[in-house]
Amino acid sequence: MRDRTSAKVARFKDYSSAKYFDYILLGIVALLIFFGLVMLYSSSAYSASIKQGDPAYYLKRQALFVIAGGFFATIITFIPYRLFKNFANLIYGAVFLVNVAVIFIGHSGNGSTRWISVGGFTLQPSEFMKTALIIMLAAFISTHTKYFGDRNFSIACLGLTIFSVAPVISSNLSTAVIIAGIGYIMTFIASRRKKQLVAVAIVGIAGVAVATVSRGYRADRITYWFHPERATTGKGFQILQGLYAIGSGSFFGKGLGASDTKQYLPESQNDMIFSVIVEELGAFGAVCLILMYIILLYRLYVVAVSAKDMFGSFLVIGVFSHLALQMILNMLVVTNLLPNTGVTLPFISYGGSSIVCTLCEIGLALSVSRQIPLENLSLEKEA
Repeated sequence: MRDRTSAKVARFKDYSSAKYFDYILLGIVALLIFFGLVMLYSSSAYSASIKQGDPAYYLKRQALFVIAGGFFATIITFIPYRLFKNFANLIYGAVFLVNVAVIFIGHSGNGSTRWISVGGFTLQPSEFMKTALIIMLAAFISTHTKYFGDRNFSIACLGLTIFSVAPVISSNLSTAVIIAGIGYIMTFIASRRKKQLVAVAIVGIAGVAVATVSRGYRADRITYWFHPERATTGKGFQILQGLYAIGSGSFFGKGLGASDTKQYLPESQNDMIFSVIVEELGAFGAVCLILMYIILLYRLYVVAVSAKDMFGSFLVIGVFSHLALQMILNMLVVTNLLPNTGVTLPFISYGGSSIVCTLCEIGLALSVSRQIPLENLSLEKEA
């Protein structure tokens, strides 16, 4: 017995100076990005050749954003993540002010003002609000751990979430819903007042339903949700063509690049890219993509539960919540199980701001993983 204890103590000393790095998380992200670029080109080449005169137009732009996002993610990975706690107020305040500025000086498109121009590219600051809220809320939660059972703690967390949603909700309801979902999940995990938070969720869902039908174009989405066959143009037509694509994919699909529906499918490289994936790669391709997402979320879970401190744990919980919400909502919308909300598919859909922010969040998760002592993982398995 004494020998076994001595051996375990010796192993503990060996592990104490070593740190963990989640290469599986890094690998699955790289695989998703490569898969996303392939499917982006396949889904956008036809429309890009007609609209832009270059079949690789969207691929080239997305590749530039992937490189930029990878650059920032690499820097973030090697920055001690605790520094973000010190600068949480500054990061959040800057992102919030930029989102407010969009209301007054932003560019409009498709009836909404969501973008600003930077160096010839258009950026969507609401995407950065997701990351900023994750950092800010993780810092707040980790600073007030002794108040987890206090009602005011939950109110403060939800108040910060609502404050984050405020400059976004009027022009981008789908992003506002995801921001609210991130804040709610992080608050729910931290707080001990689960019953009250369930009631808040019910009220919040009711509020989203009211906001959805309060404007004509959003109410139309509800109509087309129930009766997509009535649509000949607009969002309803998009869902209808997406369903045609999914239905024609069978098990192994028509083959990469062989989609017929993408010629008629609006925004096939954006919100509806999952339908092109199913048409070209079939149910098999869809299952493989979902399995990749499951592996990604599982690795984030491992990092979150093994993190060295509360701040690191909630950083990764926030990233997990963001990616899970966005993945699930996109697939539910494309399959017409939810009304059309304009949610992109993480790492796959075209969108510079989205891929840069998502990769930065992966950088945060990898930074947390770098600080996990090996004994947190290895000795627990041997015990």
